[in-house]
Amino acid sequence: MASEDFVPGDFIAPTSLVTERFRLEPLGPQHNAADHAAWTSSIEHIRSSAGYPDGRWPPLAGMSLEDNLADLRRHAADFAVGKGFTFTVLEHGSGDVIGCVYLYPPESDGFDVSVQSWVRADHADLDGPLADAVATWIAAEWPWSRPDRYGR
Repeated sequence: MASEDFVPGDFIAPTSLVTERFRLEPLGPQHNAADHAAWTSSIEHIRSSAGYPDGRWPPLAGMSLEDNLADLRRHAADFAVGKGFTFTVLEHGSGDVIGCVYLYPPESDGFDVSVQSWVRADHADLDGPLADAVATWIAAEWPWSRPDRYGR
């Protein structure tokens, strides 16, 4: 599927999902240090999560803050043009980055969106609730009907 077909041209992407335990907002450069700390503290947990079957992310050796910032800028640029939508997951109360959600064109036939998410290892109990909340959100507010949830 071409990226220009990923969402309708006039679609305005939602920018927030709020639940009792967490909230989502678009991932951007302002999250660099907290995002970097979140995923580097949980590499093995993320690699064992549904949706990360190829073993390429996150990199076992980590990455520099500068490389992470470049990655966050790429995600923000994708969001701006509707090529993909990445959200940081923030804990209610503290505002700590506890995970991430990626909505990108599917890699497999039969789907219209690839939905991946991760949470820090110390918030592993949110893996399922986050995936389920995002699935409900997609059904209600996004233009897709066949999400690839990677077995979630």
